[in-house]
Amino acid sequence: MSPLRMIYLALAVWGAIHPMFYFIQWFHAEGWDIMKMVDAWHSNTASSGLVWDLTIAAAALTVWILAEVFTRRNWSAVIAIPATFCIGVSCGLPLYLFLRTRPVS
Repeated sequence: MSPLRMIYLALAVWGAIHPMFYFIQWFHAEGWDIMKMVDAWHSNTASSGLVWDLTIAAAALTVWILAEVFTRRNWSAVIAIPATFCIGVSCGLPLYLFLRTRPVS
């Protein structure tokens, strides 16, 4: 595996673990109510801006993944879409780059 692919994989793992650490802490403190978390994301204009920034980035990443999957026929790369929306762009983007840069046979 190339050094670049190892970096992408490490970033995907970090992007999955690090945000989840904070989400799980929040759920333990506030209860397992997803709507309460959504309300917390919009507690002020700065956090709302960040939520929309990440939502738009996730949508753009999804369009890119789908366009490339249909072009390159790399169907396994579709797994980056649920990773993006269930974990975050911090996991989905490097995961997709890892899957996209695999050697072609």
